[in-house]
Amino acid sequence: MTATLADVVAALDGRYPPRTAESWDRVGLAAGDPAAPVRRVLFAVDPVATVVDEAITWDADLLVTHHPLLLRPVHSMAATTYKGALLHRLVRAGCGLYTAHTNADAARGGVAEALADAVGLVGTEPLVAADAPALDKHVIMVPVAAADALVDALAAAGAGEVGDYARCAWTTTGQGTFTPLPGASPAVGSVGSRENVAEARVEMVAPRGLRARVVAAMRAAHPYEEPAFDVLELAALPGETGLGRVGALRAPMPLRDFAAAVAAAVPASAQGVRYAGDPDMPVRRVAVLGGSGDSLFDAVRAADVDVYVTADLRHHPASEQQERAVFEAGGGPPRPALVDLAHSASEWLWLPRAADALRADLAATGTTVETRVSTRRTDPWTGHVPQTSPPEGTT
Repeated sequence: MTATLADVVAALDGRYPPRTAESWDRVGLAAGDPAAPVRRVLFAVDPVATVVDEAITWDADLLVTHHPLLLRPVHSMAATTYKGALLHRLVRAGCGLYTAHTNADAARGGVAEALADAVGLVGTEPLVAADAPALDKHVIMVPVAAADALVDALAAAGAGEVGDYARCAWTTTGQGTFTPLPGASPAVGSVGSRENVAEARVEMVAPRGLRARVVAAMRAAHPYEEPAFDVLELAALPGETGLGRVGALRAPMPLRDFAAAVAAAVPASAQGVRYAGDPDMPVRRVAVLGGSGDSLFDAVRAADVDVYVTADLRHHPASEQQERAVFEAGGGPPRPALVDLAHSASEWLWLPRAADALRADLAATGTTVETRVSTRRTDPWTGHVPQTSPPEGTT
């Protein structure tokens, strides 16, 4: 069965939830009719003209890119602008456009994990962990005989899911007391008479976004006219996703050998791979981040790693990081060392994984789609001139 664009977007959003993107980012469906059939999906790093050419030539129905075409606000998408012209070409060809950017950076199986795996890291965890989804704890007092039915109702509304377990609840028993006042219609007892009832205290967690639905389900299932209940907001805890990854090499190696291994593991670029640090320094613990990474130096230092692998390292932040490292080491070699990649090379590794994951996710729903990773070069740098010696007068 052929997938629709809505099916494909649902699968991609499931892998790379838009809510996990950075607040400044613009991700998700940028163009396309959700009802349109999707037979072919092309994956690429950048939404540039050569990639649009490839998508149209291959007769793709959807182009999925890592970088957004419309990251910054525009006041016009007329074809007289280069971005407008690209979007018009895609629309005329019946090809949608979808972006997974920082949400794909953070996700399981995303950009950071692809880079970590490529450079040989094991036991990885997020460099900057995102908060786990916000949870409420619902605490309800209910007659003991009605406790199981209440748990069923709350579970049906989305409460009680913990990891790979459903209908999770905790109960204990005690005695509830109340006096119905005039105007009440008590399920137990009579107006004006004090009642003592054996009750269960039921506790279940639920996503905060489902609060209204869970409370409504509780009221509908509860035998009391006025249930006694609390809704407690649980503290935020670090989740299993987030920016970057930190892990260890299976065996230590000198920095020069590690940098060479990284260069062999990522796509070739005009920039190549450069490093800063003592070539003989042993490397075991490593942090990685696809894309521009000098904004996370504080997190990298806190992670206590030997090397930080990222892209787009600027002169001043990199220089200041190394000067600080030398100072804090008391004059010793700077730690962490730095390995700097081309931006697109640090992110391209995710594309084959994303293509495979989309096919698998749609196959699980009974639909099929053909995927391809773009073969077009989108790195803006097109050449590299090697220098065999430093400029005269420098060392």
